[in-house]
Amino acid sequence: ANQLRIEKLQAEEARRAAEAANRAKTQFFAAASHDLRQPLHAMGLFAEALRQRSHDEEVTQLVASINGSVDALEGLFSELLDITRIDTGGVDVTPEHFNVGEIFRKLRLHFEPVAFEKGLALRFRGQSHNIYADPVLVERILRNLVSNAIRYTNDGSVLVSCRRRDGRLLLQVWDTGVGIREREQDHIFEEFYQVPYSEALSPQQRKGLGLGLAIVKRLAGLINAPLTLRSESGRGSVFSLQLPPGKVPRARGPSDVSGKAPLGLTLDNKFIVVVEDEPAVRGGLEVLLKGWGAQVVSFETVLASSGWALAADPAAQRPDLLIVDYRLEQGRTGVEAIHALRARFGADVPAIMVTGSTMTGHEAEAQEHDFHLLVKPVVPNKLRAMIGFKLGVRAPGGVI
Repeated sequence: ANQLRIEKLQAEEARRAAEAANRAKTQFFAAASHDLRQPLHAMGLFAEALRQRSHDEEVTQLVASINGSVDALEGLFSELLDITRIDTGGVDVTPEHFNVGEIFRKLRLHFEPVAFEKGLALRFRGQSHNIYADPVLVERILRNLVSNAIRYTNDGSVLVSCRRRDGRLLLQVWDTGVGIREREQDHIFEEFYQVPYSEALSPQQRKGLGLGLAIVKRLAGLINAPLTLRSESGRGSVFSLQLPPGKVPRARGPSDVSGKAPLGLTLDNKFIVVVEDEPAVRGGLEVLLKGWGAQVVSFETVLASSGWALAADPAAQRPDLLIVDYRLEQGRTGVEAIHALRARFGADVPAIMVTGSTMTGHEAEAQEHDFHLLVKPVVPNKLRAMIGFKLGVRAPGGVI
């Protein structure tokens, strides 16, 4: 009996040690990802500033390659962090009743500027349905699917829909993209598998480790949601996720996600306030934004930006946009900077939050405090697309 008790204690101790090691591994990847994103973000900004100052076609091509590499590395960090969390048991499943419109609204906030940049229509249908599942994991699945749909669609639209079928709810992501040949469809959910498309793909479309759909498949398995694919090469794809219907959530209701992206003219003479404590990133942003025609004032701290705001004329110096880093000095956050600036210039001043962290929770803050979120490293084209979306500006010909 004593021997059995000792063995049970040893097994329990080994289990706790394994769990602690897994947590440490996940925390390490998260911290390393955050720290590596900072110099990558600055590198992309300065590379684009160099491109603007050079009329050499070869330099322009080299800068485009640098920006493509920065964007690809951002995707690799995110994929590796996600797969590590899943493999180490760092993903908790907490089902609850929720309205799918809440997720659709977050997806629209995140992806509409990206679709806007490519000239694609991003549409949502069926946002009144209620689901019983883990809303965080459902959102992560849809984020991966919508990201892929936009990436591999050059013309047309992406549709995210929810509808009833045989007593279940069918969450679907439709696209009019390149499609997937039938012989490849059995393999696309495998780790590190990349579809050999028949047509030439852009560097943006080729990026990645081939982990995105493997992550989707594993997350779908965690929430017991069957995942299927229908696709035709050259015509598009539809991914379908089956989930149980839910009850009306107590504090939530359907969201309106039907609005369209605004259109406008240019960034010329737009006044942008930047709050960023990393000198290289702050300098890169200032140089880049000025190169796009904007007037820029930048600050290192919440205190400095607040002091300037108090001394500024609210009518003559009202910003058109705030671009703020999330993690600032002495444990303060960009949310505080946004609040202070809006208190002076008006609650309707548009804001973009840039963060090097991939931890969950920022999306909820973005929704609560009315700003858009970008994760470092942000390549200049993506930043300009977001700025254009927030300000309703587009360069001639619709190119952001």
